[in-house]
Amino acid sequence: MTQHYNAILRVRPDRRSTQRPSGVSPVMENIMANVSISSVMDYVIRQLTIEDELTLWEMLYHGLSSPGKKQLPPREIVRRPEFARYVEGWGRSGDTGFVAHNKKDGMLLGAVWLRNPIDKPDAPPELALAVKPEHRRHGIGTSLLTQLVRANPEQSTISLSFVTGKPVLRLYERFGFKVVEEQPGAMVMHREI
Repeated sequence: MTQHYNAILRVRPDRRSTQRPSGVSPVMENIMANVSISSVMDYVIRQLTIEDELTLWEMLYHGLSSPGKKQLPPREIVRRPEFARYVEGWGRSGDTGFVAHNKKDGMLLGAVWLRNPIDKPDAPPELALAVKPEHRRHGIGTSLLTQLVRANPEQSTISLSFVTGKPVLRLYERFGFKVVEEQPGAMVMHREI
């Protein structure tokens, strides 16, 4: 059962939530309690809606961009089937997530979302997380992932795939994800509560 949140979470530097989330394991409570947000901007996090499909296409593109490479991939890359499945037809049953915007100008900063694979009905939902390259390492990804975990405590297993060598590996490990499969240039991680 998906929980719906209509409130906007406002995140400011050096502030931590004093609320204890319900339905979250003690390990996750500890992680969330010790998350340090070191952002220089004020931003809002809100729940994704069916109208956010364009937002997710944009964030998927940024998630596929590697910060170390000078040349960005062509925008059409997101339409390749192995990537498009994360966004195409957004709003079906089970789709849930959050998006972060700069409070001052509304600029898109990042998004996190869960989606059940269509072709594998028994597979766990897949996680996608992307923050625009110029806003990485400011705690936005951590805040988004924290919000997603708090809003979906019933998710016992979540799957994610990403390219090996991305710094986000440490973030996923802090949230309890473990590597279950390594492939040339990619890895698959699972998180079980």
